[in-house]
Amino acid sequence: MNTQFVASQSVEIAVPEQPVPIQHYLRQPQRLVYAIADSNRIEQLSQDCFRLTMRPLDFMSLKFQPTVDLKVWADADGTVHLTSVRCEIRGLEYINQRFALDLKGKLYPYQKNGTTQLKGRADLKVNVDIPLPFCLTPKPILETTGNGLLKSVLVRIKQKLMHQLLLDYRYWASQDVQTRNYQQTQKLSPADNPII
Repeated sequence: MNTQFVASQSVEIAVPEQPVPIQHYLRQPQRLVYAIADSNRIEQLSQDCFRLTMRPLDFMSLKFQPTVDLKVWADADGTVHLTSVRCEIRGLEYINQRFALDLKGKLYPYQKNGTTQLKGRADLKVNVDIPLPFCLTPKPILETTGNGLLKSVLVRIKQKLMHQLLLDYRYWASQDVQTRNYQQTQKLSPADNPII
C-alpha cells in the first residue's frame, strides 16, 4: 500500500546584532548544515552537497536509519536554500527500494522594527510502499503515525537550528572582526607600528 506522509515546520529567529551582518554569514550555506545536525553525522560530498545520517527512527516497531544527501546554496541576498537530492534507508532493503523522500527548506533574513530576523520553512514529504503486516493497519492510523514521526524530525532540526545557528554566527562574526583587525595592523607602516 503506497502511503504519503507530510510535515512542515516554520521558524522565526531574532538575530542579535554583531559587527558583521548575518547576510554575510548566510552566504556560506555549508555553515547552516552544521547548525542543523551534529558534525559526526555529516559528510561533505562536494562544495554544495552534504550527506546527513539521521538518528535511527522507529515507525510501528520498524527501526531504520535514513541517509539523506542535501544540496545547499545561497542567493546574493543571503537566502539559503536546502533540497534533498538522494535518500537511502540502510538495513531495510525492501523499504529502501520503495521509499522516496523530498525535503525542501529556505531561510532568509529580513528587517522588522529595526532588528534583523531570520524566517524559514521546511517541507518534508515521504512516499513509501508499506509492507505486510503494516499495510493491514487502517490508513488514517498509518498517516497519523507517519506524519507525527516526520514532524518530530523537523522539530528536532528546528530546535538545533535555533540554538546552534546564533552561536555559530556570533563565533564567526567575532573571528571575522579579529581577522580584519589583524590585517589592518599588518598594513601599517613600521613607523605607525613600531616594534618595541
